[in-house]
Order: sequence, then C-alpha cells, then structure tokens
Amino acid sequence: MKERENFSNRFGFVISCVGAALGLGNIWMFSYRLGAYGGPVFLIPYFIFVFILGSTGLINEFAFGRLFKGGAFTGIQETFKKHGLKGGKIVGLIPPIGLMGVLMFYCVVIAWILKYFFLSVTGQIMTIDVTTYFDNFVGTTSTVPYFFLALFITVVIVSLGVTKGIEKLNKWIMPLLFILFIVLTIRGLTLPGALAGVEYLLTPNWEYLFKVETWVMALGQAFFTVSLNGCGMVVYGSYISEKFDIPSAAVSTALFDTIAALLASFMIMPAVFAFGLDPAAGPSLLFITLPKVFQSMSYGGILSTLFFLSIIFAAISSSVNMLEGSMEALMAWTKCSRVMACSIIGGIAFVAAVPLATNIGAFNQFADFVTIVISPVAALIVAVTFFYLLDGKEVLESINQGAKRPLGKVFIPFSKYVFVGITVAVIVLGVAYGGIG
Repeated sequence: MKERENFSNRFGFVISCVGAALGLGNIWMFSYRLGAYGGPVFLIPYFIFVFILGSTGLINEFAFGRLFKGGAFTGIQETFKKHGLKGGKIVGLIPPIGLMGVLMFYCVVIAWILKYFFLSVTGQIMTIDVTTYFDNFVGTTSTVPYFFLALFITVVIVSLGVTKGIEKLNKWIMPLLFILFIVLTIRGLTLPGALAGVEYLLTPNWEYLFKVETWVMALGQAFFTVSLNGCGMVVYGSYISEKFDIPSAAVSTALFDTIAALLASFMIMPAVFAFGLDPAAGPSLLFITLPKVFQSMSYGGILSTLFFLSIIFAAISSSVNMLEGSMEALMAWTKCSRVMACSIIGGIAFVAAVPLATNIGAFNQFADFVTIVISPVAALIVAVTFFYLLDGKEVLESINQGAKRPLGKVFIPFSKYVFVGITVAVIVLGVAYGGIG
C-alpha cells in the first residue's frame, strides 16, 4: 500500500490551513460586520469566539484526521465499527458530500471573479456599466465556461498531491495575497475621504456590546471563518505527523485568518466611503461597488487587476481544500487513484452545478441550505464522534502528541459540552436568522 503523503513542514501545513480558511466571507462580510456592529466593539466577542471556540474546533478536526490517518469518512466509519454501530458509512459520507456541495456553489462564485479579472486585464472594466453588467452576467450560460475553468484549475492543483500541489500553491499565493492586500490598502487610504471608512471600522459604539445580535453574528463569523465543516480541516490534519504541534497550529491558523480579514476591511472600506458607496453591499461589493471605485481612480485598470487577482488567490486556496476533502473520501471508499478521484468529483460537481451557474435563484437556495444546515451539521457529527464515542484519555493524548504546551484535562469536557453545545446553537441560530456565517 502506498504511504500516505504528508505536509513537508509546519509552515506548509499552517499556510495551507490559512488558505483554506481565508474565503470570500472574510472579504465581503467581515468588513461590513465590523462596521455595522460597533466597530472595534465587534472584535471583543469575535476574538473570544475565534480564539476559544474556533481554535477548539480546529484542534478537534486536525486531531481527528491525524488519529485515523484519514478524513471524516474513514474516522467515523472506523469509530462506528469499533462500537458495533451500524450506519458508519452513511454518516461518514455526510461531511464530504456537504463539502462537495460547498465546492459546487463556491466555484460558481470563482467563475464570477475570473470573469472580472479578465475584464480588468483587458481594460474593459473601465468602460462597462458596472451597475447592470453583473446582473446580466450571473445566472446565464455565459458563466459556464468560467465555472469550468474554476473547477479545472482546482482539479489540476489537487491532482498534483499534497506537497507538490496544495502546499506549494499556498506557499506561493498566500504571501503574495498578503502583499497585494497591503499594497491595495495603502492605495485606498490615500484617497480623498478615505478616513470616513477608517472611522466606520474603528469608531467604537459600546451599546452594540450589549446587543444579542452582535454576539450571534460574531459567533457565526468566528465559527465559519476558520472553515469548520467536519471535512476539509480533518483531511488536512490527516496529512501531518505526530511531531506536529496541533494546538499551536490551530491558534496560528485563526490568527493569520483574522489578520487577513482585518487587512481586507482596511483595503475595501476606505475606498467605499471615499466614493460614497454602500458598505453593506455584500457579494455585489466585489462586482458592482468596487468596480465603480476602480473606474474613478487613476490606474484603475491595474488596481482592479491586482484586486481580482488577490481574490482569485483567496478563493482558489479554499476551493482546493473543498475538493481535497471530498476527493479523499472517494479515494478511501473506492481505493482509486488521486487523479481519478479528482476527475470524478470534478466531473460530478460540474454537471450538478451547471443549474446553479445558470439560475441565480437556485444558486442562492442551494448555497443557503449547504452553509446554514449541512456544513455545521457535518462539524457536529465529527465533534460528537470524537468526544462521545472515543475515550477521553485517548482523545487528549492524540491532541497533545507533539504539543510544546499540552492541553489539560479540562479541554475534553469543554469540547464535549461547550463546543458541541455551541455548534448546535450555530445550527439553530443559522436557521432562525437565515444565516450567521
């Protein structure tokens, strides 16, 4: 049997996890919430949740994958067999199928980004009517070639393997992404009126600290920003050795993901306010609001190209994790090769998601169902399997292998009752609010 491939070093693992966690929600959602829920006040509940609960979730998923040297499908199936429980294969398929669902609609969004990147490269971004162009493009057959390209790029990278594909990709594009964010942030801060955007982000409104909705949105942002879905981070964890310090890697992932989100906020909001545009535009912030900004700026075509290139980096590093998670489950189930599994998952995702790419109503419904229900349920399944079906002592030992500062015994009851309980709350609140992540 071929030896399982591993990440070559700690940096490669952490930077790949940051790439997986750094998604589009960090860019168009975090900045708005930071301003809308009290500015720096929002960071208080967010930091509490991301560094206590988010890090806990990452620790659990990394350790689960490393313990079984496999993804959620393998770990859940083996645990069910150990306890004589039936249905392990069915339950184990929920996380990878859920992640494949995310891959499907996420690559549709990457298709939109690729289109705007090419518009920027050719200079067309400076002449189109951005108010109507996006609505005339999304949900049409014109998106299909770009959707295919997004999936094709993702399949090629994952087919190359962990070290030559995923790790090498993230070692290059994550530093470049941070550099592009910094360059664009500096440019945005030099615009006349940009300080209004800085004030939007940094002016504290303390009354929001006492509003339930602030804490609910901070919880959702923290939970989903580190990509807790019971599959992607589990698979990445399966590619590390017992020498890796999992608690430290989890904190580092949460920290760099947060830094990237803050950088994105200061990259976007000053420019938005400088031109008197809507900071709460959501996804259209990327495709309507910011193109208006670039059209009004000197060297707008170049800046637009750099901006959409950075967004492509952030998006592809996440889609690679999504494909890896679902692809690894197919490999474990059928024993087929990596290239074959990537091709099968990529082919199924393309065929199944063409209706999403050509119908924005179906896209929105599908994306909401997967993100609000399936992803947190999958994270809950892994957490319950890890902490309720396995021995607590064994779990803690597996987590602390390689740790310079081993976690204490209190971590097990905290994860078992607090983390699992809050994961249930994320599902309930997500349904109640129509999405909190």
